[in-house]
Amino acid sequence: MQVSLARQIRTVLDGASDALSLDELLVLVDDFVVECSSSEEPHVLISYLEDDLQATHHQVVDYSDLRQAEIFLTILHRLSPVIPSTSTIAWFEIVFRPALREPKLATVYINLAKELIIKALKKNYAERVAGFRKRLFDYYLLDVFNENSVDDVLEWAGMDETEQRERACWKDNLEDILIKYGQEHPEELFTEILTRFANPSARLQLFTLLNALSSQPSYNDVAQVLSKHVLLRHILLSISLDNSATVCSAGLTFLVKSLPYIAVYDRERLRFFIPRLLGSLARVLTWKERYPTFNGADNDPPDQQLERELVEITHKRLHVRPDFKWQRLEMTFSGITSHIPDPRPFFSMLYYLYPSNVLKFLRGPVEYLISYNLDSPYMEGWNQALDEDEIRRKSENLLREHICHPLLIWKDGSSELSISEFWAGYPIQRIATEAMMMDVRKLAAGLREKYGYATSNDVPLSVGEEQSKETDLLVSERETDQLPQQDNPPKQFDNRSRFISPIDLSKGKVVISLAEMEHTTNALRTNIDVDVETSDVRRIGNLTSRPSSPSKTQRLEPQAGDEDAAQMSVVAQAISASQREILLLRNELNFELWIQRENVKHIGRLYQDRILMRSAEAERQGLYNKLRKYRSQVKALEDELRQHKEQASSARNKYAEWNAELQKKLKELREEKKTWMSESATLRGAEKKAMALFAAQAKLLAGAANHVIELQTRQKENQHKIDRLRDYERQIEQHIKIQKLWDEDYAKFNARDEEVATMRNEMQQLRLLLQSYEKTQEKLEEDARTYRRQLQTSEAKLALSNKKAERRTLFSEQDLRAFVAEKVSLKENNTKLLEENAELRDETEELRAMVELLKAQHMGKQGIVS
Repeated sequence: MQVSLARQIRTVLDGASDALSLDELLVLVDDFVVECSSSEEPHVLISYLEDDLQATHHQVVDYSDLRQAEIFLTILHRLSPVIPSTSTIAWFEIVFRPALREPKLATVYINLAKELIIKALKKNYAERVAGFRKRLFDYYLLDVFNENSVDDVLEWAGMDETEQRERACWKDNLEDILIKYGQEHPEELFTEILTRFANPSARLQLFTLLNALSSQPSYNDVAQVLSKHVLLRHILLSISLDNSATVCSAGLTFLVKSLPYIAVYDRERLRFFIPRLLGSLARVLTWKERYPTFNGADNDPPDQQLERELVEITHKRLHVRPDFKWQRLEMTFSGITSHIPDPRPFFSMLYYLYPSNVLKFLRGPVEYLISYNLDSPYMEGWNQALDEDEIRRKSENLLREHICHPLLIWKDGSSELSISEFWAGYPIQRIATEAMMMDVRKLAAGLREKYGYATSNDVPLSVGEEQSKETDLLVSERETDQLPQQDNPPKQFDNRSRFISPIDLSKGKVVISLAEMEHTTNALRTNIDVDVETSDVRRIGNLTSRPSSPSKTQRLEPQAGDEDAAQMSVVAQAISASQREILLLRNELNFELWIQRENVKHIGRLYQDRILMRSAEAERQGLYNKLRKYRSQVKALEDELRQHKEQASSARNKYAEWNAELQKKLKELREEKKTWMSESATLRGAEKKAMALFAAQAKLLAGAANHVIELQTRQKENQHKIDRLRDYERQIEQHIKIQKLWDEDYAKFNARDEEVATMRNEMQQLRLLLQSYEKTQEKLEEDARTYRRQLQTSEAKLALSNKKAERRTLFSEQDLRAFVAEKVSLKENNTKLLEENAELRDETEELRAMVELLKAQHMGKQGIVS
């Protein structure tokens, strides 16, 4: 059956005129699957078919022919119920990898390949599956396009469109396979990611994979495994120890998306991780911006010593504890400014879940961490690692821009961790949505939508009027007299279009207004409809061919090589900056999409509750009450609007006075610097005098040293006599001990002599026994050779019979019976010979083992010492 099936598959792949259709071929494949399922030895049939398929693929299949690839993938999918996972792993390099790299292949067949690969990963072949899973991760980390590598981006820019599509398709398919496998086997996926976490350069890609996994709808089951896995601890270590802001941003996004799931499914574990999460928050709050090394106009190499001193002054160097065995990741994108990660979503989530503990931590970070016996991950203690003043200064804006949590009144830090949480019965969507609404910016956007201010037809407001209107909205919602001050309140946008001036790239220099950037960011964050007009912008890859300006060409004509190197350096820095921004924007987009999905679920639940609980009369009465309330609010808002206009004008005047005061302080600081320079000159003179004094003291110290040497010389003159007397006493004691040991060893030697005589007799007996075993082994080897010759003769006869059977076109009934009888006899004879051969091999192995044992015993008992 398998011979005819392999032949039919070959003709279909060749596209012969007499070939079967694909449907007819699949019927034959299904019949073969049924035959293997009912056979007593299916592995034999499958192995023969696989050999034929591999030969057919090697001889017939062309990788550029999509039809052949689709047929082969369909056949393997139909054979999947009977072929083992080891066969699928063996077909990966031959069939599946080219299919996953082909963007023109239909999605149906790519899904077939993914299904077979995921099915192979689920089988219980521990070593093979683990090696295959490791190989897939190696491809994902090393073979696909790495967005955080400048070399990969330069290579990507030099590729044509076809190669770029192949690389992108290969990466997307690999990521999809790992995500689907992780949804069903999260424990194995997290374990493999944990092993790869030791490599610092792979952490950003691993966080990208984890963020993609956390965006899946079936992340509920995966998050339950994450809370108990060691990977969560390593993620917190990466945020606390690594110096890459991009990696930290990706890790914070994954944590924020995972915390609601852990809060719902494993609250006890979340309580255990609260001090560690707050320690990570402290690290993000005290993050320092790092700037690229500055090169002068003549491209002079920078002063490495000066750069090192500046880094030590501006950045406090913390050393990782050696027992952690953690290899720290530095800047992912070199040559660009490293901005601090955004701690706002992470702070909002922690503040919503445990507000009292967050405030207790911010009051005294070091005291809080020490009270929970949390060891510092640095060689320095928490006192040296954390700057409490910096944490308070950075957290002040966050506290001002978050509303007051009601739990702060009802509970304190200790009771918050001992009593059941208020969100114990909340769904995941509600926790995620309400946590983000703790931020005043998010809350202001929600209130605008709630009260209809975002779509009003009023006249556009100024910045101060926008702040006043949002403040009034917060007052009406919370019904309080106090408001948190906002450093950067969100802007109020009306339905009229506001255009941002286009960027002029013709001059080679871009000037962007900070106000325009702020308006654009606030517009995007407040979910207001924004029309984006795109203009033709040259790709980064064209920067390598762009001619330099005339002035630069005239100035650097003798140094053409330096010009190319400088231009490539500029291109690399531009690519690094672009790639970092792309990754951060993609990370923020994934987080916003996740928030939007959770908000939609929460809105659906709230809408269902509203439908179940509302009544027509209550709603009508509520509308009347709101109408009266709005009339009173309009008057109050108009009064407050006038007040805020006056406050805005006074604030502008105060800003001018404050600017003049700063200029005065700057002048005073410059004069103080001159005073310091004069004092440093005076200190240098004092240092020279001190050096002269040190030289005089050194001479006196040398005289005292000579006197000490004379005293030591006198002591040594009499010391040898005392030492000789002690040596004589020690030698006498040693001679007495040696005499006792000699008597004992002589008695042992006599006993050993008798044992040697006994061993010689035993060795003679073992020699005779060894000779008899050798003769027996020679006889068995001769018999084995005879059997092998018989086996080869039988195989030759069988091959001759097969050839004769192929040459015959028509068989008579008598010939067929004779052929079947002969085939059965040959199979029985072959089976018998194989069994005898296996028995002879076992006996030979046993004899060899016994000979080796005898040789070892013989060699091990030679000499008195052994």
